[in-house]
This record gives sequence, structure tokens and C-alpha cells, in this order.
Amino acid sequence: MANFDILEDLKWRGAINQQTDAEGLAKYLEEHDDLALYCGTDPTGDSLHIGHLIPFMILKRFQLAGYHPVIVIGGGTGTIGDPSGRSTERVLLDAEKLHQNEIALTKQMEKLFGTENFEIVNNAEWLDKLSLIDFLRDYGKHFQVNNMINKDVVASRLENGISFTEFSYQILQAIDFYQLNKNHGVQMQIGGSDQWGNITAGIDLIHKLMGSDREAFGLTIPLMLKADGTKFGKSAGGAIWLDPEKTSPYEFYQFWINQDDRDVVKYLKYFTFLSHEEIDELAEQVKTEPWKRTAQKTLAKEVTKFVHGEEGLAEAEMITDSLFSGNVKDLTVTQIEQGLKSAPTAESGSAAKNIVDFLVDTKIESSKRQAREDVENGAIYINGDREQSIDFEVDPAKAFDGKYVIVRKGKRKYTLVNIKD
Repeated sequence: MANFDILEDLKWRGAINQQTDAEGLAKYLEEHDDLALYCGTDPTGDSLHIGHLIPFMILKRFQLAGYHPVIVIGGGTGTIGDPSGRSTERVLLDAEKLHQNEIALTKQMEKLFGTENFEIVNNAEWLDKLSLIDFLRDYGKHFQVNNMINKDVVASRLENGISFTEFSYQILQAIDFYQLNKNHGVQMQIGGSDQWGNITAGIDLIHKLMGSDREAFGLTIPLMLKADGTKFGKSAGGAIWLDPEKTSPYEFYQFWINQDDRDVVKYLKYFTFLSHEEIDELAEQVKTEPWKRTAQKTLAKEVTKFVHGEEGLAEAEMITDSLFSGNVKDLTVTQIEQGLKSAPTAESGSAAKNIVDFLVDTKIESSKRQAREDVENGAIYINGDREQSIDFEVDPAKAFDGKYVIVRKGKRKYTLVNIKD
């Protein structure tokens, strides 16, 4: 990777917002091949979401270029809470819940980064050992309150108020960078644009305690907005999680495949490891053949494979293809629950029932006359099969363990009928 310029690649991908010392970092990378860089995440939940992928994709790119990524799990800072991006105080978690979250996040990050040339550390390792007097004497003395107040992350909270606890967070994050630089050989911190103040505070602390010539760099990532101006990472159903129990691989895949033409090239650059040439070719297809949605399909495939592996991707594609084609007979109950999670639902009893009565009783059809007409015209599919006889009996026991009947009306209108005993 000696001829690969990671910084130029990041610029092309639109992944750099601010740098504390762009020239110094470029020079360091020219002269060294041992850069270690880190990003932190607090264990405030038991799963990462795609917003976390934004900085982690940068770490992964550095890893693929031969550098050493480090992730800090905030076992210490997580007990307090980062005020960033919030208008109110966080609800503090107890130690047991934080520990459970730490274990879950560690598993997710190991899946993304593997175990080779990658390190996970917990800032409780050093923060838990600090006494209040040590904190004030060894670190607090180096921070000016007026400078801390002017940091964006704090300034935005002053009108509504901010506790001393959350106000102190930037000092703890600065201590993280200092400890990592001193004891783990980490030279760079990366984070979202809202982390700029915390990152520069860490660099200032390193220079005060270890000398102004100590190499320490910071890089932030642009706030990612969709073409309509809204924040990236949310769907109508809420956050898109990396945990397949919270967001199934199928739902994850669908999130990416449904991206706007105006956003898809930006996301290909940022969230995939495709080459410049491959992405440029897909960008051209967006212009010339947008109806094929080749770029979206590629984006969905690449990101789903990265997060959920080949197996997760295969399942997501199978469910997608089955629902698109109407061939749902081979889906498992679990796959049905994934694929039709957002579909309209109805309920019916477990006894076999005439198709016309079934459609009316489940309110899929408004009247028996309309039901008979749609059945005879071939518009009704039961569990993937077109049924055109008004004498057909819908028997829930014949498919999907007797739990569901899938009704399709027309080309794409699915209803998932839950069978109740």
C-alpha cells in the first residue's frame, strides 16, 4: 500500500471536514508507516447504529491501508454521558447495564474489524483509577473554563443549562487521547464534526504534558445530510441498527437500496470500499439509466456484506427477490417476519375458510362482490399461488407452520394475515 495516499482518497470520498494539522499529518504519513488512530464510543446502548459507521468507515480505510485502528469503549465516560448533540441531560446507566453494553459493542466491532491489526481498549482502565484530587491537580489545572464554555458542544447547551458532570466530559475525553498517545502509541483521533472541540482539547493536553513537539493529530468528518437536508441515518421506523435482532439484514438491505439518486453516489464513496473507477462508472449509470437502480443495488450489497457478512447478504437478497417476484413459498417463518414486518396485517382463525369469506373477513376486500371479481380476474395470490376459483379454501395449516397466510393483491400489495387459534 506504499503508493496509496489515504488522505487523497478520503478527500475524494468527501470524508474530511477539519484537520488540526493537515500538513503535519501528510508529512507524518510520508515518513512513517506506523500511524495508530482512534475513535471512541460510549456503551450507552447494546448496539451500534449506522451513524456510528460514519467514523468507523474511516478507521476501516486506515486499517486496509496498513495502519492501526483503535476503538475506545467508554466504560468510564459512559457513566457520565457526552453532551454532544443533546439538549437535555442523559439518563445515567447502572454499572451492570454498561458492562452488558460493553460486551455487545465489543462483539460488533470485532465483526467489523476482525482481530488482526486492531485494538479495543476501555477508558475505565485509566479513568476509574483517578481520584478527585488527582483529576483536579493533574488535569483540571490545564483547562481554562472560558475556553471550555466556548466549545460548540457546551455553548449550545448553556441556554438550557448543563450540569458540571457533562461539562467535565471534554476533560475526560482529552485524558483519553493523552493516555492513548502516551501508553498506546496513538497519534490521531477522529470523530464527527461535533467532536472538534473535544479533539483539540486532547491535543492541547498532550502538548502541555508531553511537549509541543509531540505528534498528535485530529480529523473530523462532515455532518452527513441527505439531499432533502435531513440528517442521515434514520428511517420511518427509527434508527438502523447493526444488531440483526434490532434491524434484520433484510431491513438493513432495504434501507440502502431505497436511497435517493441524489445521495447514492455520496454513500457509495463513503460506505463502500469500491475503487474510484467503479464508483465513477456507477455514477454515470445513475445519470443515464436511473430506472435500473444499479448504484442502489450495489450500495445495498456492499454495506450489507460488510456489516452482516455473506450469509446476511444472501438472506436479504433472497427475501427481496421472493417478495419482488411473488414467489414466497420457500420463505421461512423468520424470513416472512423480516420481509413483511412493515406490511399491512390482519387476523384470522385457524380453520379453513372459503377464499371470498377469508378476504372479506380480513378486510383485504371491502365486499364479497369485489372479492369474487378480484379472484376471478387473477388479482389474488395466496401464499404465492394465484387462486382464480371462488370455491378455493384457504387452509392456514398448509403453509408457514400454520402461523401466517400471505395474501398478495395485484403486483406488490401484500397483507400478512396472522393466524390465531
